[in-house]
This record gives sequence, C-alpha cells and structure tokens, in this order.
Amino acid sequence: MYSYTMIQWMFFFYLYSFLGWCVESVHVSIRKRHWINRGFMRGPFLPLYGSGATMMLVVSMPFQDSIVKTYIAGCIGATVLEYVTGMIMEALFKVRYWDYSKLPFNIKGRVCLGTTLAWGLLTILMTELIHVPIETFMLAIPESVLNVVTLLLTVYIVADFTLSFKAAVDLRDVLVKMEQIKEEMLHIQKRLEAIWASVNQGMENYKEAWSEGWSEVKSKSMEDVRGGIENKFESIKNSVKSKYSASLDSVKEELFELKAKYIFNVELSHRLSGLKDFFQRNLLRNNPNMTSKRFQEGLEELKQKAAEKREEKKEKQDKK
Repeated sequence: MYSYTMIQWMFFFYLYSFLGWCVESVHVSIRKRHWINRGFMRGPFLPLYGSGATMMLVVSMPFQDSIVKTYIAGCIGATVLEYVTGMIMEALFKVRYWDYSKLPFNIKGRVCLGTTLAWGLLTILMTELIHVPIETFMLAIPESVLNVVTLLLTVYIVADFTLSFKAAVDLRDVLVKMEQIKEEMLHIQKRLEAIWASVNQGMENYKEAWSEGWSEVKSKSMEDVRGGIENKFESIKNSVKSKYSASLDSVKEELFELKAKYIFNVELSHRLSGLKDFFQRNLLRNNPNMTSKRFQEGLEELKQKAAEKREEKKEKQDKK
C-alpha cells in the first residue's frame, strides 16, 4: 500500500504530468514533422497524464498482489477518467482535444477499446516498473526541498492553467460568434434570393423564394455563402439597370440594410479569424487533432490562420 503525504501526491502528479507531456509532445512532433508543445496548457505539463498516473496508483493499491486485478482496475479507472474529462472539456469549450470516432469500439469518440486495453498495460508498467525508481527519487529529496519545489510548481501550474482556461473559453466564444455570423449571412443570402425573385419574376414569387431551399443553403461553407451573397447583389444590380421594376421600390430600404449587415459581418468575421490572441494561437497549434462536431468549419479556419501566422513568423526569423 502507498502511504504518501499530500505534498508527495502533488509532487507525483506534477512529475507525471511533465513526463506525459514529454512523451506526447515527442510522439505528435514526430508525426507532424515539426515541434509541437502538446497539451492544453502552455507549459510542459499534461494534467490528464498526471491524473491518470495518480489514479493508476490509487486504484491498484488494493490489488498489488494480483497482476490481473491490477490490469482490470487500470482499464476501468483510466477509461472512466478519460471519458469524464473529455465530456467535461467538450461541454465547457465546445471542442474535443482528442477524438477516437474513427477507431473501432469507441464510445462517442471519447474512449475506445484500444486505449482502454493500453491503459491496463500502462497501469501494470506503472506499479511494477516506472513508479519504483520515481518513488525512490522522491523519497531521496529532503522534505524541506520537496515542500518548496512543490509549492513553486503549484503556483506556476495554477497560473498557467488559469491563462490556458481563459484562452480556451475565449476560443469557444470566437467559434460560437463565427457560427452566429454564418447564420446571419445565410439569412442575408436567402433574403437576397427572395428580392431577386421579386424583381425578375414578380412579387408572387417573393415568399416562395424565401421559404425554399434553406437546408441546402445552410450546408454550404462560409466562403460559398459569401460568394453567393456577392453574386446576388451583382445580379440584382444588373437587373435594375436592364429594366425598371416597381417591386424594387418596396425592397430598396431592405437592400441597403442587407448590404450594411453583410459588410459588418464580413469585417467581424475577418477580425475574429485574425487570432490576435497569442494564447489562442498556441492552443490551436498545440492541439492539431482538435475537432468540433458543431463548429468544425470555423475551427478549421482558425487552425489555418494559426498555421499561417506561424509560417509568417518563421519567415521573418529566417530573414534576420
């Protein structure tokens, strides 16, 4: 049975968070062929690994005399931890920092059979191999030194987590706002289609053009929606030049209003996707596999902008 003080448990949590960050960052960097500071936080810590390692030690304590029971306890404990953590983060930030949807036997993409089995093996490695020298290392540190180091790490990690949490919340708000902009642009496009129908075919087709085809328009990308709006403005303009339509007088004020809304939303969209916030850019670059069921289009646009800014910074450094 493990018998540690609170300070010692905290030290293990921080140490395993750091070791997990090392493994994950190297693994992802090799796959992406460039260095990636992996994780939710800016610093070299992955709390999920620290929580997982601590959990493995706790759940295995009653079964240290049985490798099979240790394996099963590790499978169950780590899987529950991963599922609950993924669910909470998705609810808070509207994105997934890992996604197993493409792997077999997954549950809502948060956990899958392969990782569950791997967690069990890792629990055995933790209790039988990895933790033994780490425990020896920790016990060799004088208590006063361990207390100071753990306190300093706590202050640093709390500050880092606070900044990272704020960046994640701000990123969520950006994604929500981008989705709202797209909804507004879709309404503008459909309204223009209705106006175009009234100008060219008569007012009897005005309501019909507004009500039809909404699902098809909604499935379009933001870029296609912008192009459709600009083309429709041009079409209405050409129709007015070629022939006078009395029905245009009734919608002239609405046309000016739609134009103003369109310009405002385009500018707001550019400002949001510009990603001036350093922490948000880091969050996107550090999690290249981040996905979002509802906001995937906006997320991909932000990822691209973050990658472009990274390349611009790299080019400037190369020129110096």
